[in-house]
Amino acid sequence: MTAFLTLIGALVIVITGLCTRWAWWAWPAAFGALLAVAAAVLVGERRRRPLIPREFVLEPDLPIPPIERWEKVVRNVALPSLSPDYDFLVTALVRWVPVDVPHGAPEVSSAGLAVDAVLSRARVITVEQPPQRASLVQHQLSGELATMLPDPTGRVLAMAENLVVTLSDADRERLEKLASVRKDEAVWEHERKWEQSKRAYLGKDVLTSTGSAVVWWLARNDDKVDKAVADIGLLAQLTAVANDEPVPERLHGFLSGVGEEDGPGADPVDAEGQVGDAAGQDGDAAGTFAAGLARFMDDSGLDEDDPRRLFFARRVADDARATGVPGAEALAGMADEMERGFQEPPSDGEAPGGAEAGGSQEGPGMGRRRDHPSSDERDLGDDRW
Repeated sequence: MTAFLTLIGALVIVITGLCTRWAWWAWPAAFGALLAVAAAVLVGERRRRPLIPREFVLEPDLPIPPIERWEKVVRNVALPSLSPDYDFLVTALVRWVPVDVPHGAPEVSSAGLAVDAVLSRARVITVEQPPQRASLVQHQLSGELATMLPDPTGRVLAMAENLVVTLSDADRERLEKLASVRKDEAVWEHERKWEQSKRAYLGKDVLTSTGSAVVWWLARNDDKVDKAVADIGLLAQLTAVANDEPVPERLHGFLSGVGEEDGPGADPVDAEGQVGDAAGQDGDAAGTFAAGLARFMDDSGLDEDDPRRLFFARRVADDARATGVPGAEALAGMADEMERGFQEPPSDGEAPGGAEAGGSQEGPGMGRRRDHPSSDERDLGDDRW
């Protein structure tokens, strides 16, 4: 445009100069002024030209195209776990990008392909994890599905975000109960094994014999030798019971107040050191009662030939029978054995109740045995005997 205007200006100067017959010096001045004006116009246009050409600048009035988003939220999708019947519930935001395909390819649902690809990748991880590790599985899936990868058909690139992995409330309660039961069972199993080990230790090592029991006791109480000696009888009885055997005869001297027949399975003894049939029939409690009474009379200084021993035993047996105390029959049998032991009646001075105490010639100062004395007879005391 500037060159065209310069050319028109030069033609105007030539026509004007010829018509007016300018002087020779006016021609150079006119053309110089024309060139100066053209140069000034060119410099002004260059200064106003933008740095980026106009053809490379977007038109400001064109609308910005909206960003197309390919995403879908899936909620509580059940994926299998390592335990049957316990599923993970997965919630995630699936994102994908369609891939260019050749012309004429069939139309597909890109959302369906993306969701299926994401869930298939997630299933590979969940099927190998126990249901108790839901929080760990959530972090594993977040890392695995964070990369956008193509689906098996190659039509979309898919990934997942905002993953949440949970269990149903019922499954969570069941797993908590099962875990609690397993823990209790493990504790019980350890306690049972500990008890079995302790029983085996005591039965097959400590209580195999009285000697091993004494050695075990000394090992635990090495500063109490005198106590070990005092407890030999108790250890012997424990060893005999643990092995279902009687106490050896050589250890009967260590048994306090117990005769030879007092081993496991033996019958109780009477005051004369012999087996009482009635006591054996009444059981262990009756035999213990009779043996205790015999020891009491021995400790009280009543000898076996002392008539007072028979009198005391008979009174205790009658009172026990009248009150219904267990073992009364054993005491009565013991009194009968003592009465048969007396061959001759004692003298009047030895009888606790005098000559009138006998009341009969069948017993030494005893009189005939009455099975059920009345309360009046018991209140008479020595006068009836």
